[in-house]
Order: sequence, then structure tokens, then C-alpha cells
Amino acid sequence: QVQLVESGGGLVQAGGSLRLSCTASGRSIVAGWFRQAPGKEREFVGRIAWDDGYTYYEPSLKGRFAVTKDNAKNTLYLQMNSLKPEDTAVYYCAAGSRFDYRGQVLYDYWGQGTQVTVSS
Repeated sequence: QVQLVESGGGLVQAGGSLRLSCTASGRSIVAGWFRQAPGKEREFVGRIAWDDGYTYYEPSLKGRFAVTKDNAKNTLYLQMNSLKPEDTAVYYCAAGSRFDYRGQVLYDYWGQGTQVTVSS
């Protein structure tokens, strides 16, 4: 079992930056971030591999968002820059060590989410 606790959400003006943190109680192969806006489906933001730091992003967010990690602290970060009102959502941290037949990560563990609100 891996428990994930997010922090760092809040209210920010458009154009501003915010950094989310996610502290894990254990280690997984991959950890990532998702978000869900009101009335919309949850969407993938980005992920990182704990061992080699390989990252992968939702293409539309790459360049503004960055996923990093601190292995010593078992903590995952999401740096968000040039924020837009459409980035408003609940942001979730997720972790997994299993993969499906296509090589896609199966995220078995989820945090409780942290609200990010971007005002215009």
C-alpha cells in the first residue's frame, strides 16, 4: 500500500505559478499527476519514474507544467507556470507499479486531491 498526500493548492491569479507537492508513504515505479475540472472527466497531466526520472506529459501542458521528484523525501512535485483560468481543477497525485498489455501505467494509489483555482 502506498498512501499519497497532496498539498500546495490554492488561489492564484492568471499568469502566476504554483507548486504542488505529494508525499508518498512508500515507493512505486511511476508517480503522476491528474486533474479534474468541474463537470469534466479526469485528465492526465504528467508522470515521472522514480528510478531514472523519465518524464512524460500531456502534450498540451508540456512547457508550462513540470513534474519533479525528491527521492530522499519520497515527494513528487508539480510546478505549474503561466497558469490560466482553464487550469482550475482538483489536482490528484497517483502512483503505480503495474502496467497493462500496452505498457500503460496502472495507477493503483491515489491522493485525496488538492484544489487549484486560477482567477482571471
